[in-house]
Amino acid sequence: MRTTFDFSPLFRSSIGFDRMLSALEAARRVESIDNWPPYDIAKLGEDDYRITMAVAGFGESDLTITQEQNMLLVSGQKAGEDAGEYLHRGIAGRAFQRRFELADHVKVGGASLTNGLLTIDLKREIPEEMKPRRIEIAAGEALPKVTTRQIEAEKQAA
Repeated sequence: MRTTFDFSPLFRSSIGFDRMLSALEAARRVESIDNWPPYDIAKLGEDDYRITMAVAGFGESDLTITQEQNMLLVSGQKAGEDAGEYLHRGIAGRAFQRRFELADHVKVGGASLTNGLLTIDLKREIPEEMKPRRIEIAAGEALPKVTTRQIEAEKQAA
């Protein structure tokens, strides 16, 4: 059973949430259920995340990681094919492309490949000007009073 959501009422009544609503729309449109390569996403801390992908058979030169704005693209393609005759081939070596939508200010911290697991560390770095700041309240001296001026109407000649 498939459930569809209509986000149009949210578009009509919200301001500044365009990217979030567009991401929800894009997630809804995804039809492909390609589970390869398998991956995990873990939250390590308040602003730290890790993606771990099982890419057995791929080397560092076969993998490409690209971040463009809020999209992380991980792709893999083996350089050459084995010409051997297989009785059973269970280790997938086909090319892949996996996309991850990143929130604002999430940057790739680093990546490593160990024992067939590709690990990508992500960190959210909020700029100082966007962090909440405390406004000091001045004590003692009051602000000058605002005076209001009356606009006089033109006098009409009798």
